[in-house]
Amino acid sequence: MNSKKYSGLDIIKYLSLLIGVFVVLFPPYVIIVNSFKSSDEFNTASTMALPDSFLNFDNFKIVFERGGLLNGFANTLIMICVALVFNIIFGTMVAYVLGRFTFKLKKAVFGAYLFATVIPSITTQVATFGIIKQLGLYNTLGAPIILYIGADVIQIILYLQFIRNIPVDLDENAMAEGASLFRIYRSIIFPLLTPATATLVILKSISIYNDMYTPYLYMPKQSLGVVTTVLMRFQGVNIADWNLISAAILLILLPTVVLYFVLQKYIFEGVTSGAVK
Repeated sequence: MNSKKYSGLDIIKYLSLLIGVFVVLFPPYVIIVNSFKSSDEFNTASTMALPDSFLNFDNFKIVFERGGLLNGFANTLIMICVALVFNIIFGTMVAYVLGRFTFKLKKAVFGAYLFATVIPSITTQVATFGIIKQLGLYNTLGAPIILYIGADVIQIILYLQFIRNIPVDLDENAMAEGASLFRIYRSIIFPLLTPATATLVILKSISIYNDMYTPYLYMPKQSLGVVTTVLMRFQGVNIADWNLISAAILLILLPTVVLYFVLQKYIFEGVTSGAVK
């Protein structure tokens, strides 16, 4: 019977993989075990110890009733849906113009998107906050939505990769048949950008879902809480209900995990197809 010998490099490789797995799985493990513990159990037992029962759902009930998590999910869903509609429309239109037409300010327009990415967002917050207040959007869902709907350079590049691989002959044939530029965009370009749109929907949804800073700054009203700001309701100045926070985190984490596992192939297919077509 042959026994496989492991070199020092193999040992280091497998050891690094084990460490990586531990680093990735340890935080979710802590969240899961502590979300089922009562306050007394959390304060007396080790943080890493298993709960007395995985059937203790009191923390989850409190999170929904006292934390308003259901309302937080609703507000978050509204923001994501509205922002995605405008992101898809603006992103595909801008990419269509930059990818299909030649005009004097073409490089300047694309350069403006690139330049916006290198400006630290913290330096523009005072001006942005002032504009939001003047528009009367402060403490409304419109404040974060209007900040999310701007087409960023990442989605422009993503769409451009696909548009540049759509034959121009399709446009020319459609124009020969009397189709307008908008008809070409709506009937030909937009449907062919579905893989890129699927990728954008996933990445943008997760980005908005995980954002705490924007809703916290622009929507302090209790009824406008989102899934990320709900967590702050279980933390005071000197004390925090970590078992309740763990339960809330677990509930908030589940939709993103399900979304990722169900749609992960579209993320990789969208990115790689746009890169190598």
